[in-house]
Amino acid sequence: MSEFHDDYPQYEFMAHHSEEEGKKKRRALWNVFWIMLAITIVELFIGLNAHKWGLLDPVNRTSKVSLKFIFIGLTLVKAFYIVFKFMHLGDEKKWLKYTILGPYMVFITYLIFIIVGEATYSKDHKAKMDQVIVDQKIKLNEKANSGKHEEEAAPAAEGTEKHE
Repeated sequence: MSEFHDDYPQYEFMAHHSEEEGKKKRRALWNVFWIMLAITIVELFIGLNAHKWGLLDPVNRTSKVSLKFIFIGLTLVKAFYIVFKFMHLGDEKKWLKYTILGPYMVFITYLIFIIVGEATYSKDHKAKMDQVIVDQKIKLNEKANSGKHEEEAAPAAEGTEKHE
């Protein structure tokens, strides 16, 4: 009798799995595990050596964009295996797969657009944007300094009146 003292049979008997079918399913899960482990090791290897290979060079923006695409691609491969194998989406009907994956594909396309747009926009407009930021910072500093000078001058004037 089980430790919970219920009348339900064990899971293995309820699922009606044969030992052969169980071996196939476990083998498939182990394959997914090894694939995901290999991808993670590749991500770590790239991440640890990106500086050595010049992929994080502040001057070369295309290397940063390509590094982003590499990591996004590897992450999508891992997400694919998680969703299709562990969440059993691979066993569903085709229309359900598309219904679930459609919004994600739109979002991924949007992310790619943002990454590419950011890289090209900042490359094309960097000098103009830098000047705008510098001008704004100068104006803020002037306002802050003029406000401090007025506050410092006012108490000093009041203090001299009281002593006279």
